[in-house]
Amino acid sequence: MADLAARHARVAGRAEAAVLEVLRSGRYVGGPLVNEVQARVSARMGWAHGASTNSGTDALVYAILALGLPPGGEIIVPAVTFFATAGAVVRAGHTPVVADVRGDYPNLDLERLPLRRCTRAVVAVHLYGEGCFLPGLDLPVVDDLAQVIGADPPPRNGTIGAMSFYPTKTLGAAGDGGLVLTDDADTQEAVLRLTHHGMPANNVHERVRGHVGANSRLDAMQAAVLLAHLDDLDARVRARRATAARYDAELPPWVQRLPRSAGHPIHQYVVRVPARDALRAHLAGRGVESAIYYPMPLSRQKALDGIEHAPTPEADRFCAESLALPVHECLGERDVSTVIDAVRSFDAGAFSP
Repeated sequence: MADLAARHARVAGRAEAAVLEVLRSGRYVGGPLVNEVQARVSARMGWAHGASTNSGTDALVYAILALGLPPGGEIIVPAVTFFATAGAVVRAGHTPVVADVRGDYPNLDLERLPLRRCTRAVVAVHLYGEGCFLPGLDLPVVDDLAQVIGADPPPRNGTIGAMSFYPTKTLGAAGDGGLVLTDDADTQEAVLRLTHHGMPANNVHERVRGHVGANSRLDAMQAAVLLAHLDDLDARVRARRATAARYDAELPPWVQRLPRSAGHPIHQYVVRVPARDALRAHLAGRGVESAIYYPMPLSRQKALDGIEHAPTPEADRFCAESLALPVHECLGERDVSTVIDAVRSFDAGAFSP
């Protein structure tokens, strides 16, 4: 599903030289490379400012904190997403309320949002790279942009966004990293202070928008790696789109493709098949990796026990049928053919109801 060593080889010369330069500089926290990542990635995503963090999870936490919401409210999250979406809400002092997704695509459905008096905000996850749009919603929206870099144009709803630079993301570091996106310079400054112990000056610690700060910073070596990978981003997206086009054209008709906008960056190529587990076992036997993003709705995660959620029938169906096929930029034509041939060789009729 990923080949990080092969990805590094694409940018090895620049990345390794940049890391060595950082090591020799003695300046490991903050500095011009971190500032450049903040500026270039935020511009690429269509936002005016960026404030880096040490992970995508922390980017979500600090994006929510920067909203300055009254404490203890509810924040709506989609049923199909990585746990960090809900975990960040809890860490920010609110209750995540899981909402069902659309029937045709596992993004939030505007008509299914469980809006109540205590609803403070919504986290819109742009899953797999497909935009999740919530027009006309009179609430703060946090855009979870972890899977959407490379989209053209980048989707957005609200006044703040969060990104992840986890190594397997299309733009990934050699470790963890994240970015909060905003168009407001004061909000950028608030996040930078929140992630630096609330310090406006040395040995002075203040609450920022009602919150005590902590330590969550992107280091200079990760910034150096990210800048090298950023120069390769467009080529990566082109390669992923080419692989997705082959899958679209050559996979058998019983494989249900998800709808996809023209500017989709193909963070993942996810299909739906009723005999998902049997197909996955068949692919493994043919030497083809696959993955399930995600095997259960958030509401069934034990960490959220005790929180009331509405039923999520669409998410239940999706989680039982979805399968991600390899689509990363280091696949060769023969690799893609191997995946297609392995899927075609599966006897789907043997598993028909």
